[in-house]
Amino acid sequence: MENKRDFKNPAFYTNRELSWVRFNERVLSEARDKQIPLFERLKFLSITASNLDEFFMIRVASLKDMVHASYEKPDLSGMLPKEQLTLINRVTHELVNQQYSTYNRSLVPALCQSGIKIVESHEDLNQEEGEYVDRYFQENVYPVLTPMAVDSSRPFPLIRNKSLNIGALVTKKGEVELDFATVQVPSVLPRIISIPHNGKGKVLILLEEIIERNIQKLFLNYDIICAHPFRIMRNADLTIEEDEAEDLLKEIERQLKKRQWGEAIRLEIEEKADKRLLAMLQNELDIVSDEIYYISGPLDLTFLMKMYSIEGYDHLKNQKYLPQPVPGLLLDESVFSQIRNHDILLHHPYQTFEPVVEFIRQSAKDIHVLAIKQTLYRVSGNSPIIAALAQAAENGKQVSVLVELKARFDEENNIVWAKKLEKAGCHVIYGLVGLKTHSKITLVVRKEEDGIRRYVHLGTGNYNDATAKLYTDMGLLTCNEEIGEDATAVFNMLSGYSEPISWNKLSLAPLWLKNKFIYLIRRERENAINQKPAKIIAKMNSLCDPDIMEALYDASAAGVKIELIVRGICSLKTGIPGVSETITVRSIVGNFLEHSRIFYFENAGKYEIYMGSADWMPRNLERRVEILFPVEKKELQDQILHILEWQLRDNMKAHILMPDGTYEKIDRRGKESFDSQMAFCLEAMEAGKPKEAEFINNRVFIPETHIEES
Repeated sequence: MENKRDFKNPAFYTNRELSWVRFNERVLSEARDKQIPLFERLKFLSITASNLDEFFMIRVASLKDMVHASYEKPDLSGMLPKEQLTLINRVTHELVNQQYSTYNRSLVPALCQSGIKIVESHEDLNQEEGEYVDRYFQENVYPVLTPMAVDSSRPFPLIRNKSLNIGALVTKKGEVELDFATVQVPSVLPRIISIPHNGKGKVLILLEEIIERNIQKLFLNYDIICAHPFRIMRNADLTIEEDEAEDLLKEIERQLKKRQWGEAIRLEIEEKADKRLLAMLQNELDIVSDEIYYISGPLDLTFLMKMYSIEGYDHLKNQKYLPQPVPGLLLDESVFSQIRNHDILLHHPYQTFEPVVEFIRQSAKDIHVLAIKQTLYRVSGNSPIIAALAQAAENGKQVSVLVELKARFDEENNIVWAKKLEKAGCHVIYGLVGLKTHSKITLVVRKEEDGIRRYVHLGTGNYNDATAKLYTDMGLLTCNEEIGEDATAVFNMLSGYSEPISWNKLSLAPLWLKNKFIYLIRRERENAINQKPAKIIAKMNSLCDPDIMEALYDASAAGVKIELIVRGICSLKTGIPGVSETITVRSIVGNFLEHSRIFYFENAGKYEIYMGSADWMPRNLERRVEILFPVEKKELQDQILHILEWQLRDNMKAHILMPDGTYEKIDRRGKESFDSQMAFCLEAMEAGKPKEAEFINNRVFIPETHIEES
């Protein structure tokens, strides 16, 4: 009998939070890369700041909750919550120092060389500039501000989560006692203000500098001792008791209001801030010293994303890439007849998302369509899909939509859409108790000459036409009868209590999907033991599920070659003797945010390919409704293999996971450079003629990207 190895050794795993910080370091490395156009580097730095905010509001907040609750169970890497917090504080302080070193020592000088000066302090303004700034304050800023002083009759104000504020120490005229005062920098006004001047280029000043320069006008009866910007991060992880909530929609609306006033978990303050002011903030906010970040530069670097829209600097940006038509798919013809002819594979953003939108639009108008059923996790601000669903209901079709109200940071947006759909006559389901519905599926039921036919769209990304231009995702349009039957079963399960005994083609979490993955991995292991072809290629956003990682280690120990493409968190380690010697992990951080989930299993030469909505994480496999679907048509399998092969060939944007847990760029000396995202763009443009876009200097546009709770 074969001895079963023990793969639970904490030394075999990287702490999840540390792995995430290393991901953000990879994003930061793009901001530090001088081969990338300057404005694109500004974007990457902005993304790291946005990512870090969300990390603190959710992950750090969750760990603090564990510490408060005296939770003593170690994670996979053997660390207790308190130890993890200590580690996070150390590595995130280092990350913030790298952010501002990049900003101050690299990006600001590069901006100056390009004719863009950012005023570091209002004290640096000359007389003419100062007069303009003061007029701007009086006319545009002053009417919006609400200064707040703290004294015996006025308590310390509630400081909103993520808001930028200016704190001041003041004394009443003729007195010596110090009082605290604060004013919020209004988010309704532009943070970047251009100062007119006679020379070339631009002179920019941040709104907080204008307010700080004129702060005396806000506290006329006081002397201003000091004034410094500060910003706090609060616990924004919603706790919703779904079993006790009579109305989930109302409960989430109530909890959203609490998000602004959760426990303070991080304080950012200007590096040169007066220690007396800091002490007051620290005391009032109950912040410990490790949670204070002394900032050498502007607080909240997400403002750099706004700089991208400054006109006249296209030469410092990548040329915009337009998603190309899907070869052979004609949007002005019936999408149903084209799907009947053959399954259609979609590769976004290289190919346009329009076929998915058109699928819903035509379904809404088609007199033969009886019903439309869809899951919505995140949609755009002015979603054409929402409009089409509403029109379908108004046209008398049976429209059922599951709107996931618990989609993090999209809760308010989804509540608005849910109410709009209900008013239009759609049947709206608000998710399942205790689970997030993260699957991406649409079912259209159509009456045709030969009977009822079901058309299905399955995808790896959200039904969001905006992010479909930013994220790499895959989709499948099919009228396969077995998938259609499964799709009906999915929606019956979501809208009622019907659990099918078996599935034809689809695999669903939380009940069946993890077992399916483990079976597929173990099958490769058995094939390797029996000297049959065995190989796994898996692409996803994150990998930290302990059962999946144990199965991968077991397969690797048996000799299975395993190539993983994991953009973000990866708790698995490579190169451990006898454990993970045949495993490689690469992370691609490039112009588009890698988001697709693709899984290849060699299966003794009869390979199988799957795609889906789930990462290999406990939350996806155990606490969400997710769908995995097979791709069985040979021509489509070839396309997906081609995509995987190019990603594994990438040596420009790929970072390789080393045995010590760090990531390194590939040494390209003596090798031909290959950027997979660039190659996919060029390929799509060639295949999607007529061409509507061209590259300039072989550069591709990078839109705004961020880490999604995906």
